[in-house]
Amino acid sequence: MAMTAATPTSFPMSNHTRERVTVAKLTLENFYSNLILQHEERETRNDSLKCGSLLKRTFGCPQKKLRRSQHARKETEFLRLKRTRLGLDDFESLKVIGRGAFGEVRLVQKKDTGHIYAMKILRKADMLEKEQVAHIRAERDILVEADGAWVVKMFYSFQDKRNLYLIMEFLPGGDMMTLLMKKDTLSEEETQFYISETVLAIDAIHQLGFIHRDIKPDNLLLDAKGHVKLSDFGLCTGLKKAHRTEFYRNLTHNPPTFQNMNSKRKAETWKKNRRQLAYSTVGTPDYIAPEVFMQTGYNKLCDWWSLGVIMYEMLIGYPPFCSETPQETYRKIMNWKETLVFPPEVPISEKAKDLILKERPAAITIEIKSIDDTSNFDEFPESDILQP
Repeated sequence: MAMTAATPTSFPMSNHTRERVTVAKLTLENFYSNLILQHEERETRNDSLKCGSLLKRTFGCPQKKLRRSQHARKETEFLRLKRTRLGLDDFESLKVIGRGAFGEVRLVQKKDTGHIYAMKILRKADMLEKEQVAHIRAERDILVEADGAWVVKMFYSFQDKRNLYLIMEFLPGGDMMTLLMKKDTLSEEETQFYISETVLAIDAIHQLGFIHRDIKPDNLLLDAKGHVKLSDFGLCTGLKKAHRTEFYRNLTHNPPTFQNMNSKRKAETWKKNRRQLAYSTVGTPDYIAPEVFMQTGYNKLCDWWSLGVIMYEMLIGYPPFCSETPQETYRKIMNWKETLVFPPEVPISEKAKDLILKERPAAITIEIKSIDDTSNFDEFPESDILQP
């Protein structure tokens, strides 16, 4: 009787599984790549020692032996320092530069090197209560692996009984939300610059196999030269309440009042409420794509949807679906074909609808006075988050 080879059964993989596979792959590649790099650097230092002081004819055998011993001690100390676990005592807190639903961001200085960083402090109790642990773990993983010009770099992470700490690159230019709140609108040329750079940033994380899912002005940071970097990757796994349809069904509905406002009044009302929305545990649904709400499957296109909303806000002064209530915003997004309109009092050229990728100086110059300049951030009062 003839035997037939069994056909392997293929099972569909969810987006969450694909993203975790990508994280695992990048983690392994990064780990072994670093091991090889460290070995090569150590060999280079050994060769430098051999070709330098050990070749000097004036050195006798005892001196050469001493040099080898000193070099070996330095290498051991170097490896020990690399394995040292950092803690809160290794950093000096300079100023609060951001505050959110689960903690705050502080400007800090590493005591032994003097280097300046942004320390993201997240309260464990709040994250457990709001089911955010997986989101923060995803953010840590991606910040470590997605090392590139378009992503905020993370250098260290540690924890204590109360908080989690992410030590990240400090970008003194602030964020896009603050910039948009300072200006009524951006010019088409300025908008083109920021959208073009954000296109490159989003594409960079897509190339790594991630979907951001929470692209909004709050998460577009600006470096000292005014260039864009992406941050806040907590939604690369899991969904917050603001991304779930059920959340809006359970809210008490209030009658919409935005529809009778002109563009200027809408922009003023939006700016008035914007900061409060950014600090809430739910966040704002204005930048979320319809397919993410539906939870029936989505792909990289949801990030491009969010970018289109940001472009609209830059040119008009407020997002296209902004409303007095989150459920009304949700309704507008789900019916975007009827609700997406361009106000006639703020004309948009055809050219503004095209994205032209071009490398050039920043559209708006960022003024930086020193490496620890925080003038581009809001002022925050001190808090007791670091108290034991």
